[in-house]
Amino acid sequence: MNNLEVIRIKKGLDIPIPGAVERKTELLFPSYDGYQYKYAVKPTDYVGVAPRLLVSEGAEVLAGSPLFEDKNNEGIPFVSPVSGKVKAIVRGEKRKLLSVIVEANEGIQHYHTHPLVDPLSSDADTIRNILQTSGMWNMLRQRPFGIVPRKGSQPKAIFISGFDSSPLPVDYDYMLQNRHLPQHSDDFQWGINALSRIAPVHLSLNAKSQRDSFLAKTGNAVIHFFEGPHPAGLVGTQIAFIDPINKGETVWTINIQDVATIGFWFRKGFYYPERLVAFCGPDVVKPKYYSLLSGSDIPTTILKSGSGEQRIICGDVLSGVSMRRAIDNFSSDSFLSASCDKVCFLPEGDYYDFMGWLRPNFRKYSFSRTFLSGFLKRRTESSFFTFDTGKHGSVRPLFVTGEFEKLVPLDIYPMQLIKACIIGDIDLMENLGIYEVEPEDLALCEFADTSKTEIQAIIRNGLEKIRKELGL
Repeated sequence: MNNLEVIRIKKGLDIPIPGAVERKTELLFPSYDGYQYKYAVKPTDYVGVAPRLLVSEGAEVLAGSPLFEDKNNEGIPFVSPVSGKVKAIVRGEKRKLLSVIVEANEGIQHYHTHPLVDPLSSDADTIRNILQTSGMWNMLRQRPFGIVPRKGSQPKAIFISGFDSSPLPVDYDYMLQNRHLPQHSDDFQWGINALSRIAPVHLSLNAKSQRDSFLAKTGNAVIHFFEGPHPAGLVGTQIAFIDPINKGETVWTINIQDVATIGFWFRKGFYYPERLVAFCGPDVVKPKYYSLLSGSDIPTTILKSGSGEQRIICGDVLSGVSMRRAIDNFSSDSFLSASCDKVCFLPEGDYYDFMGWLRPNFRKYSFSRTFLSGFLKRRTESSFFTFDTGKHGSVRPLFVTGEFEKLVPLDIYPMQLIKACIIGDIDLMENLGIYEVEPEDLALCEFADTSKTEIQAIIRNGLEKIRKELGL
């Protein structure tokens, strides 16, 4: 069903960072100019997973072979994206499992194959069993808490965001239609067909650019059109305007490319987690998409974009995680995360800023118009500003400025919620809407905060306190 009503988001902020990705794609797997790819499956990509290892170093695995499972969610495996050899098992403090690294075979890949299943002819229990045993169940996220759903859980709905509004946005239409595999455009619809057997599916699109998109013709899903600044493209914002989460309710979310991976499994009968990943940022010479597999490492030849010291961020610049250039040391943070859609390169801001905010600063961006650039007509042009990772100040007491309320379109009091999470008052957190948010929903507040507070970490700590109290 196509809902023509446009949901307009008025609160928020579009940050004009230069270096947006172009519509060009390069294939990088399973080998690239003699570089043998390694892939990491990381329990740390998932909230609350207590991994039980199922393989040992040196073991030969197929694409789709189980590597570990969650002790708290028995029978749900995390599987290898490629066939090859288990190259390393990386552990941290107290032997905590950080990642299982698989080196891909050269040449032809080998897969666990399964009988083909038509999702529209299957019941919900059959679809659930396939997702759980194939390793694709872990692509789902349950709200509240952002965890992988428990085996017996039932959401009231499944939500998918079909557009990106964050800085340096990616184009999901292009990504889904330019997958390396044949008949790629069918995969997304097959994935929707499978998920719709479990719960109603809501797909949100951009009202300005996706009215005539192939995504707007998706069947077995309720289509919603959104318009407005970031965070209009965040699934948390879309849930709040379509069907908000109340205490005791759960919804599921899933990345749009993961839906296509699910569809490919039903269409072809094996696990193939292909992703188009955007490499973008102010110093990237040729921002473009690379066709990779989930959990891939990146050759150093690609990471040597731009000049000077850079920070490499897996995910968007507001809520992504930092990666390392040294990708041959088997560090758990040197591989793409499971649902990574883009890798952003920003210049490091570890320099002395003479006079700081006292300078006029015609080309420094400021939400609060601290600098003169905030009053110029060109303040929305990405080519006008220079961005880096510098905070331009140190941590200081959390001041009430009224800025957060201009950035969060959800029906909550962000400042009060942040303070409730800091003091750990569960009743107060519940009353202030903690179940409606994930850390990314308040990432803009962290960007604009004059106090330099780690707001996303505070929200995650609050959610974790409640999750552990509930035993999830």
